[in-house]
Amino acid sequence: MHSDVYQGDTALEIKIGIQNIGREIVIDSAQTAEEVAAAVSKAIATGEELRLSDDKGRIVIVPGDAVGYVELGGEEARKVGFGAL
Repeated sequence: MHSDVYQGDTALEIKIGIQNIGREIVIDSAQTAEEVAAAVSKAIATGEELRLSDDKGRIVIVPGDAVGYVELGGEEARKVGFGAL
């Protein structure tokens, strides 16, 4: 369903809105926008769980029928050093 292999030093910000919940889930992931979009489409179409991994290896699981929206931010290079402040 998804790939746990991290590719390069880019992070993709993912915001997931859950139906009837006021707060959204926000994670940074090493997955590509295409991988996430495919996983979201499958979860919504089948009602299966949406399973995504963040950039620290943690897994977020959301019931597919509870997904309200998913916003994919642009993939950007991770900042390193004092320039990241």
